[in-house]
Amino acid sequence: MSTVDLVPLVDDGLGNSAYLVDLGDGRALAVDVSLDLRGTWQAARRRGLTLAFAADTHLHADFVSGARQLAATEGTRVLASAAGNREFAHTGLREGDEVDLGGLRLRALATPGHTHEHLSFLLLDGDRPAGVFTGGSLLVGAAARTDLVSPEQTEALARRQYASLQRLAELPDELAVWPTHGAGSFCSAPPGAQRTSTIGAEKTHNPLLRAEDEDAFVTALLDSLGSFPPYFLRLPEHNRRGPAVLATDPALSSVDVAQVRALRADGAQVIDVRPVRQFAAGHIPGALSIPLRPAFASWLGWLADPERPLVVVRSDDQDPAEIVWQAVKIGCTNLSGELTGGMTAWTAADQPTTTTRLVDADEITREHVVDVRQDAEFTAGHIPGATHVELGALSDIADALPRTPTVVMCGHGERAMGAASLLELAGHRDLAVLEGGPDDWAETTGGSLEGGA
Repeated sequence: MSTVDLVPLVDDGLGNSAYLVDLGDGRALAVDVSLDLRGTWQAARRRGLTLAFAADTHLHADFVSGARQLAATEGTRVLASAAGNREFAHTGLREGDEVDLGGLRLRALATPGHTHEHLSFLLLDGDRPAGVFTGGSLLVGAAARTDLVSPEQTEALARRQYASLQRLAELPDELAVWPTHGAGSFCSAPPGAQRTSTIGAEKTHNPLLRAEDEDAFVTALLDSLGSFPPYFLRLPEHNRRGPAVLATDPALSSVDVAQVRALRADGAQVIDVRPVRQFAAGHIPGALSIPLRPAFASWLGWLADPERPLVVVRSDDQDPAEIVWQAVKIGCTNLSGELTGGMTAWTAADQPTTTTRLVDADEITREHVVDVRQDAEFTAGHIPGATHVELGALSDIADALPRTPTVVMCGHGERAMGAASLLELAGHRDLAVLEGGPDDWAETTGGSLEGGA
């Protein structure tokens, strides 16, 4: 195993890992950092390190790269694929190029598949390989998806992904594998996987590395592809052009009730980030519920209209900085501000509110049940007779769903409340949200779930 002084910086919400490598001389290398650099700066300053290098393995689809921000504010040297044609200052690398980090060296390995220009970075200590940053090529137990460029190129990129993984499998078995995408990422990492691995462990346990041949690999990879947030399709070009450099930390401005009313009249969308129970007890009619939690950024990028101004409603104990940083790191810059005083100010101004009923499992009788979890979750076990619509697809078919008493459910309630708010916006009434998930239903009622092994 590697003895390199490496600090993983895990973003549980996006399911990704960035890395900070202590180069041993007061400087550091950062790999695949997002624009939310708070954790990177904290880790570097805690160790007294300056961020000398920032390497990006690919034009990230699921977050805005922080490399350009580091270059502008810290003088960091950006290392990235020359084939990415980035429009800002960087050192463009090609297959076999090496960068001297001062004792350690970084060698570029062309590993296309997840994206055309994808590089992996082999970290060398002298002539000894110490580890490999695999980005979106070899993951723990998987390989990253290849359908983010265009449907017409998905299979061809899958075949290139096969060749890239075969190439990485030729590295020493004991070599550390440091992927970017991990459990929770919509870039195809399996749930529950470890964040890092070794080449040998992946050759033994990764089903895609154990595929019989290229065709079997392609079939397995393409069959594993699920849905992904639409903002994924916008960010590669955003990262290629170069994200705007932030002069100061982003912040939510305050807007009062009258300003919120005016913004809504001009087409603004209200994003209510309060917990499920608070939203249920009373919210602005037409508000979209996206509770603030680690997965907030993904669902904001999936459900909110990128062309409309967004007004945030939060509770007093929720951190506005966390809200805005999660938005900024996925390229969401259309936040008009937050409602001053929250729902207390709204109701004090005699503005209309609406509620959403919360129900326990034993309260579901003859209601129509809509399960908004991902396909794999639904297939693993669901309430008999439930209609399945993934949350990300709900807006497209909301008008086609029956307008009968409906209970919306997910795994815990957060996505279900988001779905209920979308259905309410589409004119559905008599909606309720199940507190809990299918396992709670089975335990409470003694019923048996459909699906599963």
